[in-house]
Amino acid sequence: MRRRLIPDIVNLQAFECAARHQNFSRAAEELNLTQSAVSRQISDLEQQTGLKLFERVRQRVVLSEAGLRLLPEVKDLLLRSERLMIGAVAAGQMKLSLKVATLPTFGTRWLVPRLGRFLDEHRDVAVTVESRSKPFNFDEDNFDLAIHYGLPSWAGAVATFLCNETVLPVASRELAARLDLVAPEELSAAPLLHLTTRPKLWAQWFDLQELPTENAYPGARFDQFSMIIAAAIAGLGVALLPTYLIEDELKAGTLLPLFNLPMPTENSYYVVMPEKKQTNETATLFQDWLLSEVTPQ
Repeated sequence: MRRRLIPDIVNLQAFECAARHQNFSRAAEELNLTQSAVSRQISDLEQQTGLKLFERVRQRVVLSEAGLRLLPEVKDLLLRSERLMIGAVAAGQMKLSLKVATLPTFGTRWLVPRLGRFLDEHRDVAVTVESRSKPFNFDEDNFDLAIHYGLPSWAGAVATFLCNETVLPVASRELAARLDLVAPEELSAAPLLHLTTRPKLWAQWFDLQELPTENAYPGARFDQFSMIIAAAIAGLGVALLPTYLIEDELKAGTLLPLFNLPMPTENSYYVVMPEKKQTNETATLFQDWLLSEVTPQ
């Protein structure tokens, strides 16, 4: 790592603040500095990068093309730095810490409602849960473990089977009554809701029922199961949803199974732990707790 290219975070703060106000004096007021100090910090950053970051237009400063390119990354770095410090302070007040990555809807609908049981048993653990939709590099994102849907393969990590997934065709009570379906083939004329990351899910279900698949593709599309659940509850269409995500809705009758024809999906859920953290007792403890919470599908 070339230390001469590591920026001073104070200079980055001055740059972001001046860019937001388009005025060095207002930036100085916010940062409780003099205008000359802000000018000097930005000048230092320009010398370090070799870029002219601002242009003067009448009584204000505006970002140059180089400044416009740099600003989003500076904002992201400042935000990550703030999160790092807040997390460090929070974890410092606890004996142990744990950082978990989870699929967004799995986290919202399954993990978080159960998390209180883990926290009650382990009050000395500071838990941070963040959503991730795709595999990532554990060396870059310092997670202790991740919950992953797919195949049991992740570079530099060990995957432990958590559970299978079963999907079921469901609709709101009102839509179910309006459609009044008697046989699965009647779904061909019903409005279907689709997940963009699994575009063939309905076609696979139709195929399992030995039905033509040409009508399995039309319908509204969403990129998260949470949005499909909301759309189904609102009566926008029939959804093919994992049963573990809609346990409460099925119990309350908010969503009704149209047919008792569940379908196991082709992949499964895994707890993924980086190889270098296999000896992390807190991560292992959390993994064991996750496994104990699973009801076989």
